Amino acid sequence: MKKISIIIPSYNEKNTIEEIIRQVKSVNLGGIEKEIIVVDDGSKDGTRDILKTIPDIKYIFHEKNQGKGGAIKTGFCSATGDIVMIQDADLEYDPSEYPRLIAPIVSGRADVVYGSRFVGGDPHRVLYVYHYMANRFLTALSNLLNGLTLTDMETCYKVFKKEVIDSFKDKLVSKRFGIEPELTARVGKGNWRVYEIGISYYGRTYEEGKKINWKDGLAAIWHIIKFNLFS
Repeated sequence: MKKISIIIPSYNEKNTIEEIIRQVKSVNLGGIEKEIIVVDDGSKDGTRDILKTIPDIKYIFHEKNQGKGGAIKTGFCSATGDIVMIQDADLEYDPSEYPRLIAPIVSGRADVVYGSRFVGGDPHRVLYVYHYMANRFLTALSNLLNGLTLTDMETCYKVFKKEVIDSFKDKLVSKRFGIEPELTARVGKGNWRVYEIGISYYGRTYEEGKKINWKDGLAAIWHIIKFNLFS
């Protein structure tokens, strides 16, 4: 494995985008080259102007907002690394954990790795109980339909061998947060070797900029059923 492509979907993240890119750049991956691809999804807050000043990254601008799913698909189609992973721009997830997230793939044991907020002893910010309950329900429903035994289907940290991404990137259709169950359904159908690694989680409140809401939770139920049974 010589290169990892890190896809950062971004929408109105001017307060965090420089810091998350700094953290990603600072991670030591033992000689594996990092390709940082930031997909700005129609930001209106000046995020684009900031991105233009940051060296050694690839940035792609959506003229119209396409949602997180649309940004991730754009990033996947631009990635050239042997490994491809997703990194949110909001500082809820810690890039220093990359080495252990990619280790099962680098060692040849895994094709896909999910970073789970619900296993392991790493720090977790205590926030909304209904988010926790919804996540556990959605993960259980997803597992029931695709046969996986994940504990955190909605996690940001999803890491793939390039061949896994190439097998479905052109088929992706989800625009908003439906991308999480869609990716999981497509992984489940591919008979790939899937691992989970416990990660830390520094969640944001809505006042701090969190974007997902109850409508996305309801939509996720339909996305889980649709992509596992009808796609």
